[in-house]
Amino acid sequence: MICEFCGGKTESRKVKKHHWLHDRLYLIENVEAEVCCDCGERYFYVKVLDTIDAMLQTQHNVERYFQVEVVRV
Repeated sequence: MICEFCGGKTESRKVKKHHWLHDRLYLIENVEAEVCCDCGERYFYVKVLDTIDAMLQTQHNVERYFQVEVVRV
């Protein structure tokens, strides 16, 4: 795949993804993505995103919780 931002080549990697669903923020680990080798832009397949949504709407294991600061500029 070719990056639409810089024209670099992408490769398949496992990444962390922040994911919003119903006004809640989740951090999902080990998500399959295409990542640009030049600029780092990440591309997610629709099927992967749909799978994440379905998982989060059912009973799922939570590995840990963390706090996050929200700052307005």
